[in-house]
This record gives sequence, structure tokens and C-alpha cells, in this order.
Amino acid sequence: MKAVPAEVLESIRKNKVCLKGGLATPMGGGVSSLNVQLRKELDLYASLVNCFNLPGLPTRHDNVDIVVIRENTEGEYSGLEHEVVPGVVESLKVITKFCSERIAKYAFEYAYLNNRKKVTAVHKANIMKLADGLFLESCREVATRYPGIKYNEIIVDNCCMQLVSKPEQFDVMVTPNLYGNLVANTAAGIAGGTGVMPGGNVGADHAVFEQGASAGNVGNEKVVEQQKANPVALLLSSAMMLRHLQFPAFADRLETAVKRVILEGKYRTKDLGGTSTTQEVVDAVIDALN
Repeated sequence: MKAVPAEVLESIRKNKVCLKGGLATPMGGGVSSLNVQLRKELDLYASLVNCFNLPGLPTRHDNVDIVVIRENTEGEYSGLEHEVVPGVVESLKVITKFCSERIAKYAFEYAYLNNRKKVTAVHKANIMKLADGLFLESCREVATRYPGIKYNEIIVDNCCMQLVSKPEQFDVMVTPNLYGNLVANTAAGIAGGTGVMPGGNVGADHAVFEQGASAGNVGNEKVVEQQKANPVALLLSSAMMLRHLQFPAFADRLETAVKRVILEGKYRTKDLGGTSTTQEVVDAVIDALN
């Protein structure tokens, strides 16, 4: 499939919300990412991934509760690449003040509405002085409007080191496109793995919810055949969707059921050290709901 089907886009535009599974993108070959197509078509400018410790799931670090908010429509994902001469490829990174201010405002509004204390801007402005410099300038301007929220900045390479050594220091993180992908996956690995991290892609009019961090098993037919895929991330993303639709009581019920199943430890997929199938975990969550 080279493009998102028109009927899918029409359905999302009509219903304003979508719950989706993973979409695999071939390496090279000129086929554009279906995920990027979806984000651009619907202007889903904010990617939100919540990485947190789940009770009963042992991890190297405790007290991890990080929200990574990533600009979703430009940067290195702009898709502006061409071969200048044979053997020389030029790839353009696009950063605009409009998109940078928009994602910064979303991050600070999220922090304000969810009683978060700090927003950290992730950048590489020491090297990309104009592009990432513009992103930082936009974040600083927006930060002045939220005096009750602490604001700081961190270079992306130092950020990755700090994430794996002291992740509890981070709260809300706002990033350009590529850095957000790297940071969210690193944070997900610290907090329990990509199979348990929920996420959403939000725009002014539409929202698409899916597994928060990159799924390395997307397109792996063996995982599907053996029923080993972890459903937790998608279940928690469903709770995020319910909260987005202003059904907080239903969202809380689903989250509580998922957390209970993980805490009890009887039903877990292989990536969490268990032997359960996808359906067995889902059935356990349904039982916990009842």
C-alpha cells in the first residue's frame, strides 16, 4: 500500500477520531511513510507519548512519568530529498516559527491542564543554530506566558544520556520531529518497553491514537501468527482516546483494569517475560473490567 486509502481519511475526517495499529514503512525504495502521510493530511501536529512505570513491571528506574510532546509535521520528516549529482543526496530539514510556536504552546497547555511542573525543550542549537535556534526562540517566547511552569533546555545527545541515567528528572518534554522519535523510544524502553506505552497524534480537528513508541515488530507476520503481540499499549491508547472524547470515567476503568492485570503478573506476553498470547491478555483485561 503506497497511500492511505481515501475512505480511511474520509472516515477520520467524519468521526474526528481514530484508533490505529502499526503501519510498516519499507526501508528505502521511494515509498513514503503512511504514518507521515496521515499526519500531514490531517495536520496532526502534536505527537504525545506518555512513558511511566507500571506497578508490578520491574524496570531499572523508578518514579518515571515522562510525557514527550513532539512536533509532527516538519523537520527532517518534511520529505524534501533529492540527488544533486550521482552519489550526492541532499535532505532538507524545515523548521518554521508557526509550527514551533504551535507545538510549544501545546506542551505548555498540556503541562498547565495536567498539573505538570516543568517543560524541557530538546534541541541541537549548538550545531543547527538557525533551525533549532528558531525552535528554541519559539519555546522561550511561549514559556514567558506560563510563569508557573518551570522551563529548561537540553541538547539532544546529553538528553539521551540523562534519560538512561536519571529519567525521573524529566516531566514534559517538547521536541522537534526527529529528536522526539528518538527521545520517546528511549523513554519507553526505560519505563517498560514499547509494548506498554500509549500515544496519540493530535491536531486542531482530528486525533489518531496508537502505540506510543515505534513498534519493531510491525510487519512481522510471525508475531501475528504466534499471537505474541503485546496489546497493552493499544489498550492504554484506547483509554487516552476515551479521555480525549471526554469519557474520563470509562478511561479510568480501562486503565485500572490493564494495570491490575500487569500487577497480578499472571497474563503477560513474551516481551514482558510471560508466555501469554495477545488474546489471553485481552481476555484478562476484560475480566478485570467486569
